[in-house]
Amino acid sequence: MVRRLLGDGLDLAPVTVLVGENGSGKSTLVEAIALAYGLSAEGGSIYAQHSTRVTESPLHESLRLSRGIGVGRWGFFLRAETMHSFFSYLEQHPGKNDPEFHGMSHGESFLALLRTRFSTPGFYCLDEPESALSFSGCLALVAVLHDVAADGGQALVATHSPVVAAIPGARILEIGEWGWREVAWDDLEFVTHWRRFLEAPETYLRHVID
Repeated sequence: MVRRLLGDGLDLAPVTVLVGENGSGKSTLVEAIALAYGLSAEGGSIYAQHSTRVTESPLHESLRLSRGIGVGRWGFFLRAETMHSFFSYLEQHPGKNDPEFHGMSHGESFLALLRTRFSTPGFYCLDEPESALSFSGCLALVAVLHDVAADGGQALVATHSPVVAAIPGARILEIGEWGWREVAWDDLEFVTHWRRFLEAPETYLRHVID
């Protein structure tokens, strides 16, 4: 994946969705692009300088991003695994209309962040945002990202959710040892597995439960 990225580059659609197994490299790719754009490795907007521990790969140092003429500079990185500490950072540097994020449930805080940070056209990177969201929350996220693209912005999303991957008009890239390949939503492996599981969960569960 890294060799192909550095050799061929990657053209992003208004909404690009990355899917793949754990360890496939999709989060590393989102992280590198977010950092190359100037976003904090632990999440936030282009103005956030939140950092607790440096663990990111140096891949971003080898990337150069090209933006279209007239495209705004605003951007935001939503990284699910670091959002708790990022909400603490926001409490210390509150925005004008920020709620008390830590006073909400995990999912409610994510949805509040979407309302307060995703209303401006810009470049949005999201790493597994579905981790805190219910089914209806995932639908709300899909609507927000669809609106981002409709307003002239861009979104890059790494996800395991077939709901999030179903964003209308999204370019879906399956990440693996081969690099990446474009895949239709109906042909995604996890879509097939979810359909089969919901039709007959016992078929899957008998292989994992003694």
